[in-house]
Formats: sequence, structure tokens, C-alpha cells
Amino acid sequence: MRVVKLIIFLLFIFFALSLNAQKRGDRDTIVVTRTVIEDGDTIPNVTLSEVVILPKIEFKNRFQAWRYRKLVRDLKRVYPYAQLAKKKLDQMEKEFLELETEKERKKYIKTIEKQLMDEFGSELKKLTITQGRLLLKLIDRETGSTSYILLQELRGNFSAAFWQTIARIFGSNLKSEYDPDGEDRLIERIVLLIEHNQI
Repeated sequence: MRVVKLIIFLLFIFFALSLNAQKRGDRDTIVVTRTVIEDGDTIPNVTLSEVVILPKIEFKNRFQAWRYRKLVRDLKRVYPYAQLAKKKLDQMEKEFLELETEKERKKYIKTIEKQLMDEFGSELKKLTITQGRLLLKLIDRETGSTSYILLQELRGNFSAAFWQTIARIFGSNLKSEYDPDGEDRLIERIVLLIEHNQI
């Protein structure tokens, strides 16, 4: 008998709580900061952040899954540098165009180069060869110019050719272009997910 009373009491508590939750739900309010009034109706205007939906990747084996996770890790490490390169290049281009003589431009480039080396040189030296290659690809993605062209514009043909030779010795190519629909399709996928904070 006590067990039956206890069960009835617990059921009563459960129903009372659920009814109270439903009543509270009727009184819930959502604060909307922007609205549009159209034909006398107030319509909330809410901006939603974009979500990227991509098909799930099916890996054939554990090694492929491991390589994908490694690529994600490497891209998360170097993508901020590519974004910074774009930002610095845009800023530098504006200031560079204001300079009148070739001597001022060369001095300006050396100053910027020294600042960048002081600020990021030690971090960039710690990148692996794979991360360095990814950074070259991402710089092309962000700036629209290969690293070779950027070097050629800023430091001249000789310097660009010299660094291209060094890069080729280590298996890289400063002239490699970013191809989001071809060989860099997987990189593009991961970068999109990084940009939308989904990985």
C-alpha cells in the first residue's frame, strides 16, 4: 500500500512539474534587437551565422583517417599565418604606393621584413616541411598571388629565383598555385570548416 501511495505521489509531482514548465514556456520571451515593421506586423530581423554542410568523408583505412587528422592539425597551425600575410600585404601595399622613390621603397621593404622576422621568424622556423608547403598554398589562396610572384614584386627577380631554387631543393615550389577544385580540394574543405569554426 505504501508503495502505491509513493508511486502516486511521485506521479503527481512529475505532472505538476511538467505543467509548471509548460506555463513558464508560455511566458518565455526572446529579446530581438532589430525588427522590421511591414503592414503593421513586427517581424524580428535576426542574422544567423553561415553553416557549411559538406558530405561526410569515408576513409578506406586508418592510415587515411590519420592523414586527414594530421592535415587538419597542420592547417589549423598555418592558416592564421596566411591570413596575417594577406592583412600585412594589404597594409604594406597602401603604404608602399605612397612612397615616391625606389630608395624609400627598398628601405620600407627591409623595415617590414625585419619587423616580420622579429615577430614571427622563430615561430615560422618551427614549421615542418609539410606545414611550410601548406602555408605557400594558403598564401596563394589568401592573396591571389603565388609566393614566387610576391617575392619577385618585393625583392626582385634574382631573389625570387634564388628562393625558388632553395624551395625546389627541399621539394617545395614557390610557383605552386592553389587549386580549390583540383588537387587542393581537401585543403579547401578543411579551411572552410576552420573559417566557420566547425572544426
